Amino acid sequence: MAIINRTPDSFHDRGRTFALDKALVAVENALAHEADWLDIGGVPFAPGPPVGVEEEIDRVVPVIEGARSRTDAVISVETYRPEVARAAFAAGADVLNNTSGLHDPALADVVAETGATLIITHSLADPRTPYPRPRYDDVVTEVAEFLRRRVALAEKHGVPADRIIIDPGHDLNKNTYHSLELTRRLPEIAQIGHPLLVAVSNKDFIGETLNRDQQDRVEGTLATLVVSVLGGARIVRVHDVTEARQAVNMVESILGWRPPAYVRHNIV
Repeated sequence: MAIINRTPDSFHDRGRTFALDKALVAVENALAHEADWLDIGGVPFAPGPPVGVEEEIDRVVPVIEGARSRTDAVISVETYRPEVARAAFAAGADVLNNTSGLHDPALADVVAETGATLIITHSLADPRTPYPRPRYDDVVTEVAEFLRRRVALAEKHGVPADRIIIDPGHDLNKNTYHSLELTRRLPEIAQIGHPLLVAVSNKDFIGETLNRDQQDRVEGTLATLVVSVLGGARIVRVHDVTEARQAVNMVESILGWRPPAYVRHNIV
């Protein structure tokens, strides 16, 4: 899953793809480097200045329309607003990526009505709201229980179980120790039974663990992706598509899921 942010304040690209033409170039680059999925967002998860509903729609819809005209790949919209989700689905999106933990159950209603798919992510704070010094007795157990409750809520609102994906929300209202433990015990989250997404790319827990600045976390990200796939992740949300594609392909081949691109060594 390639990240396409049409935001001026995204935590990693810092607005490099905020202009519409830049966002569409990012779409084309992601597809050229074998992304299977495009995740398009107009408002970051982190606290920041308010963005109106219409402004968010104006940010994401043209990118979704442009992406859909270029590819049949999966397209998701990252939003916490039902109105934005509805507009995104009308523009060609397939999936709602909701990082607010289904804070607004009306999001599930929109997904159910449109036949889309829903990603439910663990987070505790209201959208765009600080959550200092998060505390858990057992972060993995509590994240798993939260996800189970929110999956049940989505199903109650009409979203079929086979159209629900879960994400433990690395770094979202969690500190570095929490995110490391989630990664180490990821099989416990995978056991919930829904397809598991991890969004770990260049995150602060990697930077703090390795003492690396924001733009120098590729190697740490790749190591975390490999461990995550081995732990049950089946979708990985990334900034650096080329590097992630190679790492994931190699893991899949080692596990016997993907044949080598070619075989000549000691054959010919």
